[in-house]
Amino acid sequence: MPARRLPDITALEVVVAVGRLGSMGAAARDLGLSQQAVSSRVRGVEHELGVEIFVRSPAGVEPTENGRLVLEWANALVERAAEFVAGVDTLIGNRHATLVVAASMTVAEYLVPGWLTTLTSRTGARISVRPMNSAEVIETVRSGDADLGFVESPGETADLDAALVATDELYVVAAPGHRWSRTGTVSADELASTPLIQREPGSGTRITYEKALSELGLVAADPLIELRSVTAIRSSVLTSNGVTVLSRLSIADDIAAGRLVRINVDGLSMVRPLRAVWTSHITVRGPARELLDVALASAT
Repeated sequence: MPARRLPDITALEVVVAVGRLGSMGAAARDLGLSQQAVSSRVRGVEHELGVEIFVRSPAGVEPTENGRLVLEWANALVERAAEFVAGVDTLIGNRHATLVVAASMTVAEYLVPGWLTTLTSRTGARISVRPMNSAEVIETVRSGDADLGFVESPGETADLDAALVATDELYVVAAPGHRWSRTGTVSADELASTPLIQREPGSGTRITYEKALSELGLVAADPLIELRSVTAIRSSVLTSNGVTVLSRLSIADDIAAGRLVRINVDGLSMVRPLRAVWTSHITVRGPARELLDVALASAT
């Protein structure tokens, strides 16, 4: 008996997407194809295998008993194919590739430079780092415009895979002349009601601050000023009577030198994870894998 021919991998990718999303229409939108094209490819695979994979209904599709097995095998095959392509790309392009990294502001300014110093001694890949806020990092990685991302916000990372690379803490700080600096402490209620110099919406720092207050049943006042960079906020606080919340990574030297004063807030915890994120269902390879390994090693 002749060996059965393997269905086209791109057609199997369509079948896997339909099984994952539960409808032809959803798979079509996800893959950027017409619904007719998706339906045609699914029927083609079913005909080629001689197995009915899905039962159709107005509400969507459900895998048959045999279809569940086919989907399990097809998913494994698609993943192996993606690894094969990524591996070959690594072999032929490792020394000429540009690694695009999307990083939240704190990570981009205070951690990535050290990681890149280590990485450039290992690889000849060109590296492009794009600083942005955590929400923008997630969207950039999800859209495929970055190979690897780093975020500093708590909570889920949408549909991306993630790995913890460090733990950070936010400090409430003010210049020495601020009235809170005299006592070095303030209540959570007074902090919440005070307009701060803040990052923009979508920033991991702002998300962490607002989440910490919400856990105490408090809502943050509208910002006094919104600025998009850590450096701009730090400079603004140093030269004004304002208060802000910033990563300890960005202000440890200022606190040690007396340029800024850390304000203690009873009951307020602002510890947050710093995580690497990448497209789910793929194996990180090449320069992206090397950078991820450097970041993970720095956390140990």
